Amino acid sequence: METLANLESFVRSAETGSFSGAARLLALTPAAVSRNVAMLERNLGVRLFQRSTRKLALTEAGEIFLTSIRDNLEGLQAAISAVATERGEPAGVLKVSLPPTFGIDHLLPLLPAFLARYPLIRPEWHFENRQVDLIAEGYDVAIGGGFELTPGMIARPLASAQVLAVASPAYLAGRDMPLHPRELAAHKGIVMRGLRSGRIRQWQMLNAAGDQASASLNQDIVLNDPMAMRQAALLGLGVTLLVAPDVELHLQRGELVRVLPDWAADAGLISLYYPSRTLLPAKTRVFIDFVVAAFSA
Repeated sequence: METLANLESFVRSAETGSFSGAARLLALTPAAVSRNVAMLERNLGVRLFQRSTRKLALTEAGEIFLTSIRDNLEGLQAAISAVATERGEPAGVLKVSLPPTFGIDHLLPLLPAFLARYPLIRPEWHFENRQVDLIAEGYDVAIGGGFELTPGMIARPLASAQVLAVASPAYLAGRDMPLHPRELAAHKGIVMRGLRSGRIRQWQMLNAAGDQASASLNQDIVLNDPMAMRQAALLGLGVTLLVAPDVELHLQRGELVRVLPDWAADAGLISLYYPSRTLLPAKTRVFIDFVVAAFSA
């Protein structure tokens, strides 16, 4: 009878294309994963992977074996997880990728209540403005906007990513308030250079009547992080465009003012992403349910 460790090491290595990718998912060393797969190959008497210095490739026998066991392995893991959940609380390291501004403002405040309910879960949160590869990089969950939904990924919407023009009261004092997006050209602009594209991000704004116009922000200050852009606006350095969740607290406190209140751009949704598996670890499932419930409320 093959061990679960050997079978899981094989399946995760096939999914990620490397022993190191599987090791991140399984909380093992790459050497341990390689050893488990080698033991499985020895026990079966067939080679499952063609190995090179850069990647793994399934052999024909490996393809057949993966197809045969993948669903059965998920079912076995589900049964083990169900028993473990009945026996005790969700536990383990919860690795999450989330954008710095949204994460610090809206997710981090949820952490005390979450840990009070699930004290055996250990958060490992990475604050970063990029789309991560959940499987290859070993993340349980990612939060952000505009992720490309690869096969097997689920998205749960959390908040609207409506883009607003904002500035500080100090900056606006003594200046004419713009009435149309083209009038932003008369103001100092704080703009963002996209990390992936390397280009200045442009926005098309809409009003309630359905009129559309480009936001003509000057490139007086160019930054690559929304939190830095917000701070620059708070310092009175100009007008900037940011998603509503990143500025709503400052708008409520009067630290920022919405410029062009009848106009906004649509950046889609901020969502919670996770791999679609028959089995989700208990730590991941309770986190997803907790966050979705919090934002629904």
